[in-house]
Amino acid sequence: MPAAFSAALASLRAATLRPEVLVDETPAPSRLAPHAVALIGEVKGGDEELASGRFVLLHDPAGQEPWGGTFRIVTFVRAYVELEMATDPALTEVAWAWLLEALDGQGAAWDAPSGTVTRTASESFGSLADRPPVGEVEVRASWTPRDAVIAPHLAAWGDLLAHVAGLPPLPYGVTLLPRPARR
Repeated sequence: MPAAFSAALASLRAATLRPEVLVDETPAPSRLAPHAVALIGEVKGGDEELASGRFVLLHDPAGQEPWGGTFRIVTFVRAYVELEMATDPALTEVAWAWLLEALDGQGAAWDAPSGTVTRTASESFGSLADRPPVGEVEVRASWTPRDAVIAPHLAAWGDLLAHVAGLPPLPYGVTLLPRPARR
């Protein structure tokens, strides 16, 4: 394993995420780069999944021209949103801004961002008519970290996951306290 990828893995393991963001390792894609690690994450509200996503770190010691470096981060975040929000044309630009603000807010050093934001609104009919209309937003993004310090990138992705889940943003260094149990 290349030293740069070992350093990146150590940085990932040292990352601090919001306590509401639950992350597990999952099989990484094997055809995109010689070295890769993948994580899946979710934010739950009780038993309900509020948002989910995937974070993949790719490393090619030889570099890849489109990446502009030897690392590339590829992410996906999806959440259900209020139908009114899903039908707002500004949601796509706002969700992309959330990603960039999260990266900057965590102090991540990055270049070459690319991606898409998709908003959908669904309404059920016929035998499914009793289901309420739903909205959804998906952010698919990739960018090139400038070095093997990956922890801020993972923390930013976690912030985006929490944001699309509807959790309030936290100022840097502030930890959200758990809510007391209701009696």
